[in-house]
Amino acid sequence: MKEGFVVIAYIAASILFILSLSGLSHQETARRGNLYGILGMVIALAATALQMNKDSYSILLAALVPGAAIGAIVALKVQMTAMPQLVAILHSFVGLAAVLVGFATYETGQGSSQVGQIVQLFEIYVGACIGSITFTGSVVAFGKLQGILTGKPLLIPARHFINLLMLVATIVLGAWFLHTPAPEGHKILLIATILTGILGIHLVMAIGGADMPVVVSMLNSYSGWAAAAAGFMLSNDLLIITGALVGSSGAILSYIMCRGMNRSFISVILGGFGTESGTVAVESASGEVNAINVEKAAEIILNSRRIIIVPGYGMAVAQAQYSLAEMVTMLKSQGIDVRFAIHPVAGRLPGHMNVLLAEANIPYDIVFEMEEINEQFKDTDTVLVIGANDIVNPGALEDPNSPIAGMPVLRVWEARNVIVMKRSMASGYAGVENPLFFKENTMMLFGDAKKVVDDILFQIRAAV
Repeated sequence: MKEGFVVIAYIAASILFILSLSGLSHQETARRGNLYGILGMVIALAATALQMNKDSYSILLAALVPGAAIGAIVALKVQMTAMPQLVAILHSFVGLAAVLVGFATYETGQGSSQVGQIVQLFEIYVGACIGSITFTGSVVAFGKLQGILTGKPLLIPARHFINLLMLVATIVLGAWFLHTPAPEGHKILLIATILTGILGIHLVMAIGGADMPVVVSMLNSYSGWAAAAAGFMLSNDLLIITGALVGSSGAILSYIMCRGMNRSFISVILGGFGTESGTVAVESASGEVNAINVEKAAEIILNSRRIIIVPGYGMAVAQAQYSLAEMVTMLKSQGIDVRFAIHPVAGRLPGHMNVLLAEANIPYDIVFEMEEINEQFKDTDTVLVIGANDIVNPGALEDPNSPIAGMPVLRVWEARNVIVMKRSMASGYAGVENPLFFKENTMMLFGDAKKVVDDILFQIRAAV
């Protein structure tokens, strides 16, 4: 009876997880998708607890209650600007869990038959190795996003050969591990875990700041496969299904992100492969900067009939989305057509800007992806670039020696007027200078994004 209930609960949870992914793929249904995921996880936890012996409930509560409390506190306190770091560090927990499950499963013994032993040892080895790569890679990604580590790629000589050597060594150790009994097997598993941990560090250290959104989604995929491997080790069907869903959806998202940045999916996975172009000397952008004040910016905005707003990480840092939402409402009341253009890698997390705009209740129907809106810039009176840099850099299309050469960007310079809101002339996260700032139709409005938008809003109120 209990086994049948658990099976039904696992099927229900799996269906809810699938519905959750489907809902999260669209802005309008994202809230419902999130609720499906929460409900599915509650059912999964309840069914798993039902399978356990009553004597183990105290241990389960000792782990669940502090973990839930810490998670709730962190989720409530974390700022949206720090969400990429939070996601990265959570991925590391999944990887570490897979490693610990691998070692624990090895300690409890193997299958009864020889074939069963080989299969279980293979599951243990693969799970521990994937988990180790996920753990160390996610910690490095967290360090880069938090600013603890440099965002520049670490391109040591013969790095691809070193990666290949570590991969071959891992495979050789795996073959040895499958035919080595304990306690010698412990040493082999430990060596392989350390080796793949070093590989995870090297892979992510070699990836530059411009590719970090792809890294976050890629590590999401790794964490899914680590969870699936843990499911095999624990003979937990739901964990296998959930891990496969997360792993495959993360891989698909990584592919979409890579396509949005004109990066090879395999290149990013290999870690910094193809970044040699970034080492070529790039001619510095130069020219006269046309700086304007808030009054002039408000005048240009009110005299425009079509406006496109391009948000970036600077908007997230300044928390300017609420003031921006109020300004959009006021402009639309004056009959001005206002739209938002979202680049696939705007911010430091996939969908970062979409979440911020939704948080400020900006209507979904005026938010467009790059492919939908890029052709409309030439028919636009004014573009407001708020805290964005690399995603509007014309050097990606005009300079073959640029580190971001070939990356699809929002062609904002095709509009009649471009107003760029920035704190300073500093380069973006990719460390590349932006020729957009020196174009004739570009005007620079320096200052904190929220304060600048608030000041413009004040001028618009006074004018209307």
